[in-house]
Amino acid sequence: MRLHRNLCFAVIDGLTLIFNEGQYADKVIQQLLKRDKRWGSRDRGFVAETTYDIVRWKRLYAEIAEVKEPFDRDNLWRMFAVWATLKGIKLPDWKYFENTPTRKIKGRFDELSKVRKLRESIPDWMDKVGLEELGESKWSKEIAMQNEQADVILRVNTLKTTKEKLQNILSDENNIETEFIKGYPSALKLLERANVFVTDSFKNGLFEVQDASSQLVAEFLDVKPSMKVVDTCAGAGGKTLHIASLMQNKGQITAMDIYESKLKKLKVRARRNGVHNVDLKVIDSTKPIKKLYNKADRVLIDAPCSGLGVLRRNPDAKWKLEPEFMDRIRVTQQEVLQQYSRMVKPDGKLVYATCSVLPSENENQVKTFLNSESGKDFIFVKDKKVLAHESGFDGFYMALLERKK
Repeated sequence: MRLHRNLCFAVIDGLTLIFNEGQYADKVIQQLLKRDKRWGSRDRGFVAETTYDIVRWKRLYAEIAEVKEPFDRDNLWRMFAVWATLKGIKLPDWKYFENTPTRKIKGRFDELSKVRKLRESIPDWMDKVGLEELGESKWSKEIAMQNEQADVILRVNTLKTTKEKLQNILSDENNIETEFIKGYPSALKLLERANVFVTDSFKNGLFEVQDASSQLVAEFLDVKPSMKVVDTCAGAGGKTLHIASLMQNKGQITAMDIYESKLKKLKVRARRNGVHNVDLKVIDSTKPIKKLYNKADRVLIDAPCSGLGVLRRNPDAKWKLEPEFMDRIRVTQQEVLQQYSRMVKPDGKLVYATCSVLPSENENQVKTFLNSESGKDFIFVKDKKVLAHESGFDGFYMALLERKK
């Protein structure tokens, strides 16, 4: 591979914004890719993948390059040189790469790779928490998997098409080849990465991009077309739209969130998907919640969490997360469970879900709830723990509870 100056400069500019100004990697990369209209798909792929790669391995590369935060541009070029050397890419004769100790880089990599927190490029506190909650073997495998690039998984919008039809359309019209995934009835996995958002199939609402593990949550909720369903932490609505398709656009879904901006995105997505049984509600006080007490057949709590099950999709989250946030989020999770569970009517069902792999955010929260005053009216039905290193998909947890009659 030959390095091109303008592409490398884009990566360095992006890393400056992500590391030094705290901007989100996905937003930065979106902006970078608009920088030069002459760039082809390979150029854009290089910028996006290289930026994500260096973000993912920030700690390891910084240790090898012997640089410390905040990184100036010279530091970032040194980290870039580490990335290129470990990828086997010949460094061009640019001033940024003068005196790069190629042999030393490889030796340092071998040496540092013996220590898990350096090998997997994670903060000390995160390694400690994972080790305490999952144990040595499971945590080592899980955090290693979180550094692998995630597959692109589509969820077929069954309101508009079938899995078989969509597979044929993508193949015939876009040369995008996919395969079915056993046990995931609405999922198609891309055999090679491609920008699916530019396809007519996406613009016409035939699918959404949604990881296979995330697709399990709506199925777990056990919805029927006639029901009244509440998605309490709907966000931009990936699971809401899946619920709508499972309900065949019938019944009523109330999608709630504390962020109006996210619900506006859901409105746009619902229109594209042909979904019209969703009512949007901003949680700006306790009123919208209290109005729904004892009214819902099904309630989904896709709770705010650490996101430790989806780090491979959001590698910069490793550097944004802090131990104090973990303490706060566990309190929030229990508060949400206590409050939102009151929307479930007698004989109704509740699903508590997170994209975390830590028991303290998952089964422990469910146990605490069931032992509380609010939880005494509920029965534990079943739960499902999905670890990325076992499934190949995102780390997730979901628990199904039933309210007594």
